[in-house]
Amino acid sequence: MPLIKACLLPHSPLLIPEIGRANYAFLKKTVAAYQGIGQDLSALNTEVLLIISPHGQAPDQGIALNMSPEMEIDLKEFGFIPARTVFHNSTGLSDSLANNLAEKFPLSLSAEKFLDYGTAIPAWLLRDSLPNLKIISISFGQELGPNIAFGFGQALAPIIEAGEKRIAVIASGDLSHRLKRKSPGGYSPKGAKFDNRIIEILNDPASASQEIDKLDKNLAVAAGECGLRPLAAILGLLEGRTWQPEVLAYQTDFGIGYLSFDFKLG
Repeated sequence: MPLIKACLLPHSPLLIPEIGRANYAFLKKTVAAYQGIGQDLSALNTEVLLIISPHGQAPDQGIALNMSPEMEIDLKEFGFIPARTVFHNSTGLSDSLANNLAEKFPLSLSAEKFLDYGTAIPAWLLRDSLPNLKIISISFGQELGPNIAFGFGQALAPIIEAGEKRIAVIASGDLSHRLKRKSPGGYSPKGAKFDNRIIEILNDPASASQEIDKLDKNLAVAAGECGLRPLAAILGLLEGRTWQPEVLAYQTDFGIGYLSFDFKLG
């Protein structure tokens, strides 16, 4: 089956009301973006959600694929212990990814019982829209080159196309963590410059792949981002495909760039 949906979504814990509490209301645009994506995924009869996270168990320069048949949500580090929620792995697709990609990329196989928060938060927020959803959890190491992530996305494309499931892919990641003086990483004027450049790149599908490859890596480091590698993977996945850009939301209320972006597939 063809890839049916691709998007970039932030993974702020504040998007969960029990964690965000009073701050939750400030992210209403991003919450609405998630709700819209959930409605789209439901309408498209999505069967598998493949989430690419920058916060899993991958080695610094590697990629990790979670092969555990069942995966749970654990957000106690953010003060939230939800009712036990189990997501089932799409084991056939996971096996296909492992068999086809292990020799081409620094791919390690894990069997983590709990989803990392970069995967868990999108899965939790979309769970009600997709009650029978299966999950594929992929994580990128902190030092993985965006060019490797892009190539990994390219290699994903034919495997997804050859499968029998209706698959959506989410790049889970935030933009700069240094937009304001209250930002987690402190303030850097390069934070806003990075975010603006990413949005500019994504709004031109014809050149997005080339421009993301040319992006100043020092700018990305100075911005303190965590979404560049998952984003590069999505662009690799969509290489050669027609898509239209749609910025669903961009919020900076808490000093971090939360971009919700839909690659509307043709």
